[in-house]
Amino acid sequence: MNGRELSEALRSGRRVYGTAILSTSPYWPNAVRGSGLDYVFIDTEHVPIERHQLAWMCQTYRAIGTAPLVRIPEPDPYQACQVLDGGAEGVIAPYVETAEQVRALSGATKLRPLKGRRLRDALAGKADLEPELADYLATHNAGNVLVVNIESVPAVEVLDDILAVPGLDAVLIGPHDLSCSLGVPEQYDHPRFEAAVQDIIRRARAAGVGAGFHYWAALKKEIVWAQAGANLIVHSSDYSLFNDAIRRDLAELRTTLGDTHEP
Repeated sequence: MNGRELSEALRSGRRVYGTAILSTSPYWPNAVRGSGLDYVFIDTEHVPIERHQLAWMCQTYRAIGTAPLVRIPEPDPYQACQVLDGGAEGVIAPYVETAEQVRALSGATKLRPLKGRRLRDALAGKADLEPELADYLATHNAGNVLVVNIESVPAVEVLDDILAVPGLDAVLIGPHDLSCSLGVPEQYDHPRFEAAVQDIIRRARAAGVGAGFHYWAALKKEIVWAQAGANLIVHSSDYSLFNDAIRRDLAELRTTLGDTHEP
């Protein structure tokens, strides 16, 4: 799936599936190829990936038809432009709490290469774009996906304003940060947390914007949220999937073969 297809799917409500990729190994794209993933989530907020490495990863995943979505370290439009220049087909901005932040990010992803006062005037509705320029920008940026993390109570309080910003393709719930902001850290079955997740999903889909989550603790919980309307599914990560699989398989081997394991 490419960026244009991903954007269309998110807005239409079609579910898309991805996982977080932490490894920068050149062997890893071969494991992703043919796996059924629609996109990969590359996180530079919490994972130390250099710009050169990141560009290599984006170009490679793009070449095998798996859209690379990159989470930048902060909701900064200049950093959004950087990762798109490197080959990303989408930007995920963390801990967004205002419509103004989303508007600036929309300008960076949907109206590039406009910058400066020309861009600010266009975003503020103070100046119309010439028809030829408007057509060029629409074509030039058609494959750029914009996703923002909803991870706090203040973000939920202004969610309708955020969802109304033109160019926003999806919101992505950050379960850990959201649970902390709600005062119920890591209590993912708490009624307050569950109500907030369901509310975010419902409001986003009603606005024609995709809604998703990055979860790693229970497949059943992912299914419940997807059935509620979430369609941007980030399932676990390469690190977590390897960790879970090797622990499970070695435990079964040792048990079956009667070997003991000293931790």
